Amino acid sequence: MTKRTKRLNSLLREVISEVVREDVNNPKVSQFVTITEVDITKDLHHAKVYISVIGDEIEKQETLQALQSASGFISVLASKKVVMRHFPQLAFKLDESVDKHLRIESVLQKIEQEREKRDP
Repeated sequence: MTKRTKRLNSLLREVISEVVREDVNNPKVSQFVTITEVDITKDLHHAKVYISVIGDEIEKQETLQALQSASGFISVLASKKVVMRHFPQLAFKLDESVDKHLRIESVLQKIEQEREKRDP
């Protein structure tokens, strides 16, 4: 990944976060949604937008679907804040890394508790 692509991903993450937070007024979009990462293709025509949602599976899926259906609206508003020849088509994806991290932490805690029970 080039320096330019990294900067562009970072800029898009900031701008899309701002648009989602301030301009998307869909009740199905969780208040606890975070844009964790943006990954734009080399040709700059498509971008995967990874989101993290605090909540149950239903909230996560509703938020994902609402953002996906609003992706055109989000693109239009974001494109006004970022000067690009072509604004990329956005595809929203759930970022499961936070959930995986929490599950790993939980397993490690259980292992530690078992170890303490065996060796006081």
